[in-house]
Amino acid sequence: MKKILSRPVTILTLALVFLFNSFAFAQQIPTDEAAIKAGEALFNGNCKSCHRVKQKLVGPALAGVEDRAPSVQWILDWVRNPARVIASGDAYANKIYNEYNKSQMTAFTSYTDEQILSILAYIKAEANKVDAPPPGTTTADTTGGGGGVPSGYLNAILIGLVVILVLLLIILGLIINALKKYLDQKDLSEDDKEIVHSKYTFNTAIKSPAFIFIVVFLVASVTFKNVIDGLYSIGIQQNYQPKQPIAFSHKIHAGQYEIECRYCHTGALKGKQANIPSANICMNCHSQIREGTNTGTTEISKIYAAIGYDPATGSYTGKQKPIEWVRIHNLPDLAYFNHAQHNNVGGIECQTCHGPIEEMDVVKQYSLLTMGWCIDCHRKTDVNTKGNAYYDKLLELHNSKKALKVEDIGGLECAKCHY
Repeated sequence: MKKILSRPVTILTLALVFLFNSFAFAQQIPTDEAAIKAGEALFNGNCKSCHRVKQKLVGPALAGVEDRAPSVQWILDWVRNPARVIASGDAYANKIYNEYNKSQMTAFTSYTDEQILSILAYIKAEANKVDAPPPGTTTADTTGGGGGVPSGYLNAILIGLVVILVLLLIILGLIINALKKYLDQKDLSEDDKEIVHSKYTFNTAIKSPAFIFIVVFLVASVTFKNVIDGLYSIGIQQNYQPKQPIAFSHKIHAGQYEIECRYCHTGALKGKQANIPSANICMNCHSQIREGTNTGTTEISKIYAAIGYDPATGSYTGKQKPIEWVRIHNLPDLAYFNHAQHNNVGGIECQTCHGPIEEMDVVKQYSLLTMGWCIDCHRKTDVNTKGNAYYDKLLELHNSKKALKVEDIGGLECAKCHY
């Protein structure tokens, strides 16, 4: 009888052990490169605005979080719904909550176990890296090609022509003096001597054909240069840098704190417009971050006034007013441009068109954004075909080429941008 009973009990025990081990294995932090890469993308897009791996920011440094937390399952529950973990009375959750001034972490309810574990994989990989010494500063030419002749070239040409004219005048003067000395050694008639030694007055100089030619040439050259500059500058707003109603510094947010561009400009990944961030996005951080210089505090108070927030009570008054931002990058209506197509599908970095935005206190239009500038980019840029099955056939058709450029997939067709 005992043997009969022991067999199903043994099977049940083995089954429970197998399920437990499977569950534990499923919660193991992955170490493969694909998971780390996926975790990096998720971390940069959602966590980086408040966390760093090795240093404290708005939230704690995340290096070693898998060892500090009670368990990996606890981390999964916390990421999905931190408020519920705190409300359950969990000691570690309440310790963190109180340590960071009761700042409520955003809940990522849609994240799967696999996604959260990939973030942990990235954090663990970054924590194990040895910090490299700061690299030396280098300068590189990041300007894109644009249409037309640069104004600097025209200036150089004009200055060169003036220098050549001056040299010619000097050479002519030397030649005339040499001829006078040579003719003085000859037996000349009185009339010839008078011509050779005739004196030039101011009136005779300004009426001479050479002087008139020089004046006409210089006036025509300056006029031509100004006309060319004017024609090539029509519709170009490069270096346009208007003053904004709130002195928002990209150098502090995107540079010093390394906040991902797409955390604020959410439309860049999914729509035509990158969109101006709403004040609600600002409040994700500035409901807690209020300190700073007098200037910084003043600018933060403008955000509070716009969204109707009372920092003294931590409540919303309901009195709102729009922030009247001044648009900087503005393409003509006849041109179609889609941020998602370039940023999400093409994998083009924001800095490619907007320049080193992380170094700008006040944003300016960095690139020309002309038709010639865009066409030049389409001729030089490789198509991002990695992991995109749509391009498989195109790659087969272009197998004789080293790289597939944007122009090879219709990037120079008129209807691509002018529909």
